[in-house]
Amino acid sequence: MGSCLSGESRSPHPSSPTTPSFGAKKRRNSKRRTSRSSSFNTHREDHLHRIPGRMFLNGSSEVASLFTQQGKKGTNQDAMIVWENFGSRSDTIFCGVFDGHGPFGHMVAKRVRDSLPLKLSANWEVNTKGSNDVLREITLNEETSFNSEDSQAFLDLEISKNPEKLQVLKDSFLKAFKVMDRELRMYANIDCFCSGTTAVTLIKQGQDLIIGNIGDSRAILCTKDKSNSHVAVQLTVDLKPNLPAEAERIRKCRGRVFALHDEPDVTRVWLPNNDSPGLAMARAFGDFCLKDFGLISVPDIFYRRLTEDDQFVVLASDGIWDVLTNKEVVDIVASAESRSGAARAVVESAVRAWKYKYPTSKVDDCAVVCLFLTPHSNNISTASTIDHVDKNEPILKPSGTVRTSDGVPGDDDLADDNVDEEDPATVNGDGGIDWSALEGVSRVNTLLNLPRFEPDESAKQTPEQKKTN
Repeated sequence: MGSCLSGESRSPHPSSPTTPSFGAKKRRNSKRRTSRSSSFNTHREDHLHRIPGRMFLNGSSEVASLFTQQGKKGTNQDAMIVWENFGSRSDTIFCGVFDGHGPFGHMVAKRVRDSLPLKLSANWEVNTKGSNDVLREITLNEETSFNSEDSQAFLDLEISKNPEKLQVLKDSFLKAFKVMDRELRMYANIDCFCSGTTAVTLIKQGQDLIIGNIGDSRAILCTKDKSNSHVAVQLTVDLKPNLPAEAERIRKCRGRVFALHDEPDVTRVWLPNNDSPGLAMARAFGDFCLKDFGLISVPDIFYRRLTEDDQFVVLASDGIWDVLTNKEVVDIVASAESRSGAARAVVESAVRAWKYKYPTSKVDDCAVVCLFLTPHSNNISTASTIDHVDKNEPILKPSGTVRTSDGVPGDDDLADDNVDEEDPATVNGDGGIDWSALEGVSRVNTLLNLPRFEPDESAKQTPEQKKTN
């Protein structure tokens, strides 16, 4: 959100004053098509929401944690998804984060969230041509970034070594992204002329990790070095107009690239003869007003063979990366009290960072997906030991004497209307988490270390026993 300075739609009107009858007929037909399309979309969404292992709301599973929170700029335009057993493959997971922008950005982000995985799965199935384990046969030992402009020669070399294996991965992502963008242009009920979305998507099958990315959302990996310390590895490139290759492509297509005087650090894309829309990314779904002037939806594709040192992957929108570094995010997830609350912990830290670093700016929407690569028993969190030791201890719920959010200024900024109430590990009483009086203190330890009242023997006796005595 906040990636476009101009949200004005420039879609042509369906009719002209000289052809009123034709225009009226076209509008009636359009209404019928929109009605049928809406009915179909509702039925499809209901079907998707019933698929086991597919999560798109705040929550968690054994291997993933996801959380999104609306900022202060309006409707939450971020969307996210975790889909286990993706493509009916038991060892495959799909994850994605989508950051919408423009007046209909929230609709575009959700549409891509729901449609892109289906297209990717379908293209993957077609491209395998009977092979059931293409990804496992890839023999690359190091991470490789496939960029259509910067690494084409290397990519062609690798494809020549593995004629069908790498080509399957490349074609599946490229075709799915191309078809997705083409369909957005044809949607009658979503105006994508000046609205669009980023997409950072991931498929993990076994020990193989494949990422397709457009826009400025980001994916990072936490791995361990020789000293067993957590190290942050950025897996994707923020595809912004300030990158030389991206800027050159846009200018060759007559688009303009420059930053405004009041925000010199934010390079934007502009139309040739109009100071709009001012898009702060070089690749995106939608935004068809710029598609003839250098904006593309071709993804950067990345591959990595995972090792036993790799701990987890984090996908997040720029609401996180604008205020937190890769290392800070890794440390937050690694020190989370539980895996289920890891994504929420990152969002809450980002909200606090927004207030501290940019007190006069509106907090951006935030969306985070954490995908854990190690078995749950080997939790990367230092709090996992505490959870294990205290497993047999009675569960203490926050009481009114501890919950102090009502008296903390700005606590409403951390409230979230979409909290998954079925996940007790991610819900804090009233939905607010700014606990400024307990900053830096583990809430689990604080509660469990409180002195407990133990009644004496006489207090434990029932009234009948007291009468007998």
